[in-house]
Amino acid sequence: GESCAFALLIAAAAALGTGCGLTLLTKPNNKVIYAKEGFAIVALAWLMMSAIGALPFTISGEIPSYVDAFFETVSGFTTTGASILANVEQMSKGLLFWRSFTHWIGGMGVLVFIMAVIPAASDRSIHILRAEVPGPTVGKLVPRMKDTAKILYLLYIALTVLMIFLLLLGGMPLFDSIVHAFGTAGTGGFSTKINSIAAYSPYLQWVITIFMIIFGINFNLYYLILVRKAKAALKSSELWCYLALWIGSTLLIFFNLRDVYSSAGDSFRLAAFQTASIMSTTGYATADFNLWPNLSKGILVILMCIGSCAGSTAGGLKISRVILLVKMIRREIRHMLHPRSVGVIKFEGKKVDDQTLRSVSAYFVIYIVITAMIFLLLCLDGFDLVTNATAAIACFNNVGPGLERVGPAVSFAGFSDFSKIILSFAMLLGRLEVFPLLFAFNPSTWTKH
Repeated sequence: GESCAFALLIAAAAALGTGCGLTLLTKPNNKVIYAKEGFAIVALAWLMMSAIGALPFTISGEIPSYVDAFFETVSGFTTTGASILANVEQMSKGLLFWRSFTHWIGGMGVLVFIMAVIPAASDRSIHILRAEVPGPTVGKLVPRMKDTAKILYLLYIALTVLMIFLLLLGGMPLFDSIVHAFGTAGTGGFSTKINSIAAYSPYLQWVITIFMIIFGINFNLYYLILVRKAKAALKSSELWCYLALWIGSTLLIFFNLRDVYSSAGDSFRLAAFQTASIMSTTGYATADFNLWPNLSKGILVILMCIGSCAGSTAGGLKISRVILLVKMIRREIRHMLHPRSVGVIKFEGKKVDDQTLRSVSAYFVIYIVITAMIFLLLCLDGFDLVTNATAAIACFNNVGPGLERVGPAVSFAGFSDFSKIILSFAMLLGRLEVFPLLFAFNPSTWTKH
C-alpha cells in the first residue's frame, strides 16, 4: 500500500524491457561461455543491475540524486553496506526491503542464482561462478555446474530461514527479522534503524554476531557436513585460522575497552560483535567504534583488509590468500638461507600449483595499487587522511563503515558525486575481485582471435 510500489514496477518494467531488447537484438553464433566471456558477462551484468536497481530510489523521490541512488544500490548488491542516508527510518518499508534484498541476492551472487534456476545452465557456466564467487580458487561441489549452484543457494536459504526464526524468538518484529537476516546472510549491513543493531537486545546482538561468523565461513564446508564428511570440514586450516583471528581480536579489543565501559559483559559483547561484523565485512554496529582507543581501531582496520574465508559471502583479501602469502614469504626466506632447497606449499593438505600462487601474488599487488589509487582520488575532496584511507579500504573490501567522517554513526553523504562514483566502482571491484571489470573494459576482450 505504499507509494513506492509504482517506482518498483517501473524499474521492473525497465529491467524486463532491457533484457528482452538485448535478447532480440543479439543472436550469437556461438553460445559457449569461456573464461573471457564469463568475466565480461559478470562485470556487465553487475553494472546493468546496479544501474536499474537504483531506479526505484530515484523515481520514488526517496533518494532524489541518481548518483546517490546508484551508490546505495551498488553498496547493496556488493554487500558493502556503506550508505548516504542520514535517517534510514524515514524510508518506506518497500524500499527498505528492496535495499536489504539487494544484500541477500548479491551475497551469493546474482548469476549463481540464475544458474540454479534456468534449465539451460551448462558446465561451461563454471566460468561465471569463478568470476562471481570470491576467493583464489573455485570448483564444483558436484559434477554438474547447475547442481553446484542449487546446493549453494539451498544452504544459503536454509541458514537465512534459521536466522529469521531465532530473531523472531528474541522478540524482533517479522519485518526487521527478515531485513536483518538478509543483511547478515549477505554480510551487507543495511539496517532499519539509525543506530543499527544497538537498537536491539543483547540476545539479538549475540544471534547476529554468531550468524555473521557463520556466513563468513566457506560454504563448501557446510556441504561437507551435510554429506557426513564433518571430519574433512573440521580439518580446514582456513576455518581454524579464521576463528582464531576472531577470538584473538575480540580478546585484545575487550582488554583495551576495560576503561571505556563499566561492565565487562558489555565490553566483551561489543568487542565480539564488532570484530565479527568487520571480519565478515557485514558492517553492522552496536557501538560507535570511532570513539574507541587507537589500538582497537587499528585492529578493526587490519580486519577490514583481511576479511573472511574464500567461498563465503564476505569481502576482503580472504583468509586463504593471507595464509598462502605468509607461506610464500616463509618459502622465500628459507630459499635465501638454503638456495638449493625446493619449497612445496600446501594448503588444506594439498599442494598448491604455481598458477594459483602467481594469481594470489598478482592479486595482492593489484589490491595494494587499487587501494592507493582510490585513496588518492578521494583526497581531491579535501577530507582528512584517515577518512579518505578508511573509506577506500571499507568500500574496496566491501565492509561499509570506516573511521572519522565515515564512521558507523555517520554516512558517506558528505563526499562529492565524483567521489561517490569512484567509491561505487571500488565496491564493484572489491566484490568481483578486480579481474572481471578489468577484462570487461579491456579492448582485447572484444576482439576476435
